[in-house]
Amino acid sequence: MSQTDRPPAVAAITLHTVCGLQELAEHGTRGVSHVLSLLDPGTPEPTAFADYGAHRRTTLHFHDCLGPGAGLVPPERRDVEAILEFGRGLDGADGHLLVHCHYGLSRSTAALLILFAGAEPEASADDLVARLHALREPAWPNTRMTGFADDLLGRGGALTAAVRRLHALQLRVRPHLAELLREHGRGPEIDAALAL
Repeated sequence: MSQTDRPPAVAAITLHTVCGLQELAEHGTRGVSHVLSLLDPGTPEPTAFADYGAHRRTTLHFHDCLGPGAGLVPPERRDVEAILEFGRGLDGADGHLLVHCHYGLSRSTAALLILFAGAEPEASADDLVARLHALREPAWPNTRMTGFADDLLGRGGALTAAVRRLHALQLRVRPHLAELLREHGRGPEIDAALAL
């Protein structure tokens, strides 16, 4: 994709929050204007949103996995396209965007990184990942999602490469994650991080 073929930039949002389901109630009075919910298929809308003020919410349903498996619905290219479309609809520089998934670690951090990348096509992937990491220190973005974003945004794999460097850092800080994530089908991410 050439520079001129890139999707239009996302409108600026001044506040960003990433969280998990258990944290949603903490943000009901923080003036959230936009919500991107990433939920497992079959999960109902969180009841915590009843306590939020007026806000715009988009919900996508897929599992936090790297590919198809028994009972798993992986994120697909169309889901990342929907995330970018959501980003293009953000409509206020003084808004507060909240992105959540079940734990606030993988799908949601990948989605916010994708939104950052859509909004700032000239920003380096490493800078965007550093910003994400500062917002959500234990972030472990889903590389299936960032791979689709790299293709859609014409970044040539840069987002996923930067995410792999973050994964390597997380494994140095939290080595116990390797076994846990392997048990949950994330072995390819562990192997890629350990190869750096």
